[in-house]
Amino acid sequence: MEKKIKRQAVFYGLAAILLATVLGALIYDYRIFLPEFLTGASPIPAAHANFLSTFSSSDEIKNFLASNSATQGWFPLYGSTDATLFGSVPGLQSFAKGASVIANEEGSAFDYSSTNVQVAGVDELDTVKIDDEGYMYVLSGNVVSILRAYPSAFAGVVSTIDFEDAYPIGVFVKGDRLAVFSCEYTLSSKVYYNYYYADCKTSLRIYDIHTRENPFLVRDLTFTGSYFDSRMIGDYIYFVVNKQAYVLNDTVVLPEITSNGKTSHIEPSDIHYINGNDTYYQYTTFIAVNIQNTEEAPVYLTIMLGSTSNMYVSLNNMYLTFREWSSYNTAIYRIRIQANNMTCEAEGSVYGYEINQFSMDEYGDYFRIVTTDWSNGTQQNNLYVLNMSLSVVGKLENLATGENLHSTRFMDNRAYLVTFKSIDPLFVINLTDPAQPTVLGQLKIPGYSDYLHPYDETHLIGVGKETVEAGPYFAWYQGIKLALFDVSNVTNPIQMYEYVIGDRGSDSPILTDHEAFLFDKAKNLLVIPVLVAKIDESQYSGGVPANAYGQTVWQGAYVFNLSLGNGFVLKGKITHLEAGVDVSDTNYWVERSLYIENVLYTVSEKKVMLNSLEDLGFIKEVPLT
Repeated sequence: MEKKIKRQAVFYGLAAILLATVLGALIYDYRIFLPEFLTGASPIPAAHANFLSTFSSSDEIKNFLASNSATQGWFPLYGSTDATLFGSVPGLQSFAKGASVIANEEGSAFDYSSTNVQVAGVDELDTVKIDDEGYMYVLSGNVVSILRAYPSAFAGVVSTIDFEDAYPIGVFVKGDRLAVFSCEYTLSSKVYYNYYYADCKTSLRIYDIHTRENPFLVRDLTFTGSYFDSRMIGDYIYFVVNKQAYVLNDTVVLPEITSNGKTSHIEPSDIHYINGNDTYYQYTTFIAVNIQNTEEAPVYLTIMLGSTSNMYVSLNNMYLTFREWSSYNTAIYRIRIQANNMTCEAEGSVYGYEINQFSMDEYGDYFRIVTTDWSNGTQQNNLYVLNMSLSVVGKLENLATGENLHSTRFMDNRAYLVTFKSIDPLFVINLTDPAQPTVLGQLKIPGYSDYLHPYDETHLIGVGKETVEAGPYFAWYQGIKLALFDVSNVTNPIQMYEYVIGDRGSDSPILTDHEAFLFDKAKNLLVIPVLVAKIDESQYSGGVPANAYGQTVWQGAYVFNLSLGNGFVLKGKITHLEAGVDVSDTNYWVERSLYIENVLYTVSEKKVMLNSLEDLGFIKEVPLT
């Protein structure tokens, strides 16, 4: 009997080992990973900020909202990214906002372009990325496709990640790690002024892509709330999530975190705030995550703020702005970042509202911001210089009174501003003395630029609209205008070249999304995705009026040679539209362009097309979902 028991023990022991081996092999080969079985450290709160208060209980939060917020209940969805994902859902509108010169990537055996970012070394989320191994990661619908992109002869999809009911919004890639942000929504059947009520969740999923054909999940992190913005510096992803602060059935709804299948809520004692009044409040949570090391705990910092507006990130600081509607001020928070350490170190405010992330900049020990505001019914523009405590140390107010602010670009001790009413003034501002910013010169020309990009230290590229004056205080915008400015003589900037695409009604994603812009000075390469509208002049016997719209006739990428000697020279055009496909079908619109060596890759929802950079000759196309 004893021998039999021993034999059975040995048998069952060997069977257990064999079963564990087989299961392990299946999990590895087929990447069978469920969130609740993932390993990795759980998120932990950041250290408390000295100048911010924290709540002691949910009741204290409820009392704070009752005393300081005009809205304590559920309110409509206003996320900057959320609504862009619901083009087919009526009532959900888009509130979308997104030192980079595209250059060779260090450590790669080949030359390729990267995402057009604002600050060198600070990567930004995008719908397309290329890695050092020649693979491309493309978001299309609810699917992230991994393509073998280089060499071009072998280009094709090697694997896909389907997000089913979630809505992927962008990716980061670093070494053998792929990070995908996505959002999930629970929409209410009730509609308020054409806006759906919604509960939102933001997820960050990190995949091991050592084998590109079989990516597998290694971290699954979800926060209740709307995705706001993100950056990646080195191995660390920093992102921000906003959740509505409201009371439901006399209960405070706290933000929740789900890490690898385990859910917990953020404790009131870890929620920071400053006493004040606002129309409504949100739980704004900053999160730092190591994309490589899942055993390092993510860190989160939650502050109760109003309506978040824009985010600027340097190598050492995150700056988040939100608008104080009652005072026409913009409040600014500075979060010190170093690896997974985040500390809220300063809070300040300036008059007026900034228009986007390019309205802000950090240089040395100073933060600079450009705002626009209305005083006594007149629009004016302002530039403020703040120290690291976010106290104003210098300012230039009442600039371009009565004109709209369209774009800003900071370059070291210079700031370039474009305002517009009937003509386009380009201002050059000296910031050498932070206490006394001064206007050095300005250029007034027809049209305006919504995006400014450095060509080199003394030249700027502008992308915007051509205009036709209709009086001293008004002008009709026309087609897409490209301009090259010479600012080497700061007191007398000049427009060297211009190129206009299409007629009134033409558009380009670059006007609101800088990541759609591809420029490489070394290659003399500029690629602009455009929707072209054309006017049939035969329909206007007395001449075409300036306010006439053209009919949309084409969409795709204009490819230019750009140089100081010759300006904008059109090399050719690339479209993804096919026979039988209407130009209004946005699935075929080119939204991104990249290059690897001498091949240009253009990307739409439907396909990736490869063309030679030498003559734009067709090479092949790779279908997507």
